Amino acid sequence: MTTPAVAAGPTPALMKEINAAFNDRDVERIMTFFAEDATFLMARGPEPDGRRVRGKAAIRKVLADRFKVIADMRWDHIDAFICGERAVSVWMVTGTGADGETLNYRGCDIYEFRGDKILNKDTYWKLVEQRGRL
Repeated sequence: MTTPAVAAGPTPALMKEINAAFNDRDVERIMTFFAEDATFLMARGPEPDGRRVRGKAAIRKVLADRFKVIADMRWDHIDAFICGERAVSVWMVTGTGADGETLNYRGCDIYEFRGDKILNKDTYWKLVEQRGRL
């Protein structure tokens, strides 16, 4: 009996490919990087951890919907850190929403991979406020 080979974990090249797919807003290409049972924790949402999206089909829909609302959304890569099956990607996100909201935030994604597929993607970004509070 042979054991099927599992692809190695994340690499700098893979992280750049994922970033390029997001910048092209190519949902089908983005989805090739996700495992079927992946979870995406979005930066915004009604839950304490943002918005939890489970499964490839649900992630595909939420990304397609997002790119309709923020058609020029882009992530400019700053750095990436890889440790085993985990990776952190640091970036600046920019774009303008259909409602006029301007995005210009520093953020990061904390990834967990199963082989070369994203199992969990947890997104964080700075909250920019003009008020005088911490």
